[in-house]
Amino acid sequence: MQFWENNNNEDSEGGGNNNRPPQPPPNWRRWVSPGLLVLVMLLALISSPGLLGGISSTPEIAYSDFYEQLLLNNVAAFDYQDTTAVVGEFKSSIVVVAPSGRTQSVRRFSTQIPVFAGPEIERLRLQNGIKPVAQEYSSTSPWLSIFLNFLPLVLIIGFFVWMGRRAQGQMNGIFSFGQSQAREKTPEMPSIRFEDVAGQDAAKLELTEVVDFLKQPEKYVKVGAKVPRGVLLIGPPGTGKTLMARAVAGEANVAFFSIAASEFVEMFVGVGASRVRDLFKRAKENAPAIIFVDEIDAVGRRRGTGLGGGHDEREQTLNQLLSEMDGFDNDTNIVMIAATNRPDVLDPALLRPGRFDRQITVDLPDVKGRHEILKIHTKNKPLANNVELQSLARATIGFSGADIANLANEAAMHAARYDRRLITMSDFTTAYERIRLGTKRPPLSNEKDRRITAYHEAGHALVSFLIPDAMALLKTTIIPRGRALGVAFYMPKDDSLHQSRKQLEAYVRVGLAGRIAEEIVFDDVTTGAANDIQQVTQIARRMVKMFGMSDSVGMVNYGDDGEQPFLGYAIASGRDYSDDTASKLDAEIKRIIDVAYQETRELLDDNRDALDSLAEALLSKETVERGEILRILGLEDDTDEFVPASVAKHLREPEPADQNGSDSTETAEVEG
Repeated sequence: MQFWENNNNEDSEGGGNNNRPPQPPPNWRRWVSPGLLVLVMLLALISSPGLLGGISSTPEIAYSDFYEQLLLNNVAAFDYQDTTAVVGEFKSSIVVVAPSGRTQSVRRFSTQIPVFAGPEIERLRLQNGIKPVAQEYSSTSPWLSIFLNFLPLVLIIGFFVWMGRRAQGQMNGIFSFGQSQAREKTPEMPSIRFEDVAGQDAAKLELTEVVDFLKQPEKYVKVGAKVPRGVLLIGPPGTGKTLMARAVAGEANVAFFSIAASEFVEMFVGVGASRVRDLFKRAKENAPAIIFVDEIDAVGRRRGTGLGGGHDEREQTLNQLLSEMDGFDNDTNIVMIAATNRPDVLDPALLRPGRFDRQITVDLPDVKGRHEILKIHTKNKPLANNVELQSLARATIGFSGADIANLANEAAMHAARYDRRLITMSDFTTAYERIRLGTKRPPLSNEKDRRITAYHEAGHALVSFLIPDAMALLKTTIIPRGRALGVAFYMPKDDSLHQSRKQLEAYVRVGLAGRIAEEIVFDDVTTGAANDIQQVTQIARRMVKMFGMSDSVGMVNYGDDGEQPFLGYAIASGRDYSDDTASKLDAEIKRIIDVAYQETRELLDDNRDALDSLAEALLSKETVERGEILRILGLEDDTDEFVPASVAKHLREPEPADQNGSDSTETAEVEG
């Protein structure tokens, strides 16, 4: 079973601010210069074999062997490396005994000559006409000698230079750690105006004064008026709080600084406070300006809560924020706008006059607002002529602006999936069911599971028709959707903001009906009713503890500790009532559920035939519409009273459509 609930998401604003601080270069860039230097050195050594000396590794022979070959005129060339070292080449290879004792054939050689043998060697050179050895046979290049001598010094200097630059970069990172991460949107950038925001006329009217102050501050100063220093936008997720703040900046045509409150908080104490100071400093330099802090409850939560007394970094950030908001100069044109969907957890000091002077509720749009939002989100989409936005607005009760944007996008994606040029009403209703019920999954293959699910959903559906004050059921199905094996699709009858005790009691009875139907038919129960029991218990608990809907307990509010967001807050604060009262509350909650259980079981026992007929219809068709359920019960179809006919017509299984987007009865044309 699915109760009516709002699956709202925050607005996703396209085309966000691109004026972000420059990103640091990638880490690989710092290694480019050293890598190129090493590569050049390797290439130089490889491409110049003479650089290392041609015969630096030539075998060394004994002086006696060298002298013997001189006498035999077998020396082709030789030269002196110093006063005693000689390198050269024989005319023909000779075999000598190496120091290791092994014999080897030698042509190029090196040897050490005695000092007194110099004149004799020169005489034999002249006698045999021996020339000096070529340069390529020299043992060591002078350039290599210079390089090897200076290489250690170069490496040491390079190491200290690299370490210095690295330390400097780390120091720069430390000093920039406390800088604000806010994105700045200047007046020259494309802006959002109030006409781009629909469904929030009351909020726009409240913000008009802020815009007027930023445009004409002298008008208010003359009469001694002061603009609200802070404006807090409160509302459920997805209602357009962020979009509203951007529209204020666009209308006022001033600098706009946007940041999420979670970006203030870091591991190190004091960083968040530093970022707050830097943010307000930047705003003052660009005044008039708007500072927008999204999800301010991330830093603005009540101080001193939870186990251990709180969070030092978050509380210091909040203290600095409070100080900066109180430190505005009277002639500084800076307005702070913040958004939250949890105003109940904010610190009282943040909400007092002088800080957030004005609190504006950005609530779910009514039918007129939903129609205007649909117009905005379908403005650039090709619609078929059978699309009725007014009917969709009536059907999307409880949808936020983000939900409606998602609906239009899902409809466009569904049309593109089937290669259609136009978006039809069937695409919108398919997207509507996808958002409300979840994605379709493969049908159940186990016959036992199918029967249990069929009777479970039939119980929900039957009771919702047999008792007054229940929500209108549009269809029920045993095709798995989302995480549920079966779904009963309900819709509120109108945009009412109040719920009576009879309505809540009807929700409890409808929620229990699926479990009771399983008991009656199978004489057993399954785990399939776990979510139903959870929702029923929550409704009964709120009826007793919060809404004063119990005669025995009376109109006393005992709170709801289950919704307390702070860890250990309930432990620190304790309960406001005794153990005897807690037992009384638990007993009353159980009594409400037990009474509803008994009455619902009697109702299903009395209508067992209708239960069987409805379950059989689900087993054969898998999806049963409201009209068919009413025919099974012998009642007149009243679907058009709750859902526009154009929407109800397409709230069935998808029908085939041609590529132009037309269905079987209408010709598709672009709307407007």
